[in-house]
Amino acid sequence: MDGAPISSRDLGQEAYARIRAAIRAGALAPGERLTETDLATRFGVSRTPVRQAIARLEAEGLLTHEARRGLAVTRPDHQQVVELYVMREVLEGAAARLAAQHASETEISAMVELVEREPEAFGDAAALAAVNQRLHGLLYLAAHNRYLLRSLEQLAATMSLLPTLLTHGGRAEQAHAEHRAVIEAIVKRDGEAAEAAARHHARTAQKHRLAWMVGTLGVPLAAPGAAPAD
Repeated sequence: MDGAPISSRDLGQEAYARIRAAIRAGALAPGERLTETDLATRFGVSRTPVRQAIARLEAEGLLTHEARRGLAVTRPDHQQVVELYVMREVLEGAAARLAAQHASETEISAMVELVEREPEAFGDAAALAAVNQRLHGLLYLAAHNRYLLRSLEQLAATMSLLPTLLTHGGRAEQAHAEHRAVIEAIVKRDGEAAEAAARHHARTAQKHRLAWMVGTLGVPLAAPGAAPAD
């Protein structure tokens, strides 16, 4: 006996998950133009579930309708990056504090091992990014708060629109030292120190990101009428 037919809602959920995963993996790059037809062909589904997926991804900010270009993978501007890092500092700070309180010994051991192995990936952008994602993912889970985890997963998906800078300007070594500070505080079950270290890590990452953006893209233009007359 055949199983029940897959509903349109289930197909939409599957299309959403697959497109979202492709964005996170960089297979769909920021600024890349998309159409319903192309996505349906690429992922082997009809246009209806793709349309449902697009609506969700637009609501989450991962896809954007650009003037004269149509649908595209979101390319975060200066202000969006600033806002992202503000939320990263708040959420990851909370995650570190909660992890210090609630993480199991197994979770802590796994994070310690990842930090100790991190230098092995220096110089390899893909490997370093993978270790970084696993470490942050473990931290999120170790907080043991499903509502915080949901917010962090959304933040991580949006952050994936930004290229990794871990191999630029000595950032790998700097980030490694910051990771060690966070994990050492968690090992000591010091929630206050863990939150402070995680917030410092996020602020330092933001400074590095904005310096890279200014050097690569130039200084963002102020809104009309916002700049001083001089």
